[in-house]
Parts: sequence; structure tokens; C-alpha cells
Amino acid sequence: MHDVNADSQRVTQPGTGAVWGRLAVPAGVLAAVAGAFAYVGAVDPNEPGHYPACPLLQVTGIYCPGCGGLRSAHAVVHGDFAAALQDNALAVAGYAVFAVVWTVWVVRAVRGRPLRIDLGPVQLWAAGALLLVFTVVRNLPFGGWLHP
Repeated sequence: MHDVNADSQRVTQPGTGAVWGRLAVPAGVLAAVAGAFAYVGAVDPNEPGHYPACPLLQVTGIYCPGCGGLRSAHAVVHGDFAAALQDNALAVAGYAVFAVVWTVWVVRAVRGRPLRIDLGPVQLWAAGALLLVFTVVRNLPFGGWLHP
């Protein structure tokens, strides 16, 4: 007699499919971020009319923490890190933090461990304070070097 089940089973290394499954979400996130950076790299935010202007800057003349972020991403895509820092230094730090967190996420996924980011109130308040200080300093006369 011929065993149908024996023919339909494939021999695979244990856990190989599981690893690729665990990497699907980090790969999707990387693809989305890479696509966004590719778009910003191709469509220059320094040219008027390509992107909407910051509403806070238009109405009040105050630079928000995100002002210059698209120009910064454009400069990073083109390898001009000095211009990226000039356009929005905090955004460049954010890109670096994303790269580190994504790398840790992938390593943990390969090992079968979940990514855990447990930010407590102290870390959240510190991040908020950093954004506030950055915003205030870049809008003061001596913070002109932080203007986009």
C-alpha cells in the first residue's frame, strides 16, 4: 500500500519557516520606512509646492520640533549628513534610534524573542522635555543654528 501522508510531507529544518514568519513584520516596517525615504529622496522638499508647509510655522512663525524633518530625510538619502543635522538634528537622532531599535527587533525575532520596549513615566517625560527644550531653543535668537 502507498501512504499518501508520507508523500505530502516535506522535510524542512525545524523552525526555519517560523523564523521567516517572525521576520515578516520587521521586514514590512523596514520596507515602509525605506519607501518613505525613497519618496522624500526623489521628491525634493526644498522645492516649493511638493509638500504642505508646517501649519504652526505658517500661522505663528514658530518652528515645531518636526520643521525641517523632510529636508533632513532628503539630505540623509543623498548622503549629506551635515545638511541633515542643520535641517533637523533631532530628526537625525530619531533616524539613528529607529535603526538601533529595528536591529534589536530583528535580532530578537530571529532568536524567537519578542521586542519589548517598556518606557516608564520617567522616560516618557524625559522625551517630552527633550522635544520641548529643542522647540524652545530653536526658536530663541541664540538657537538660530537649529533653524531648518
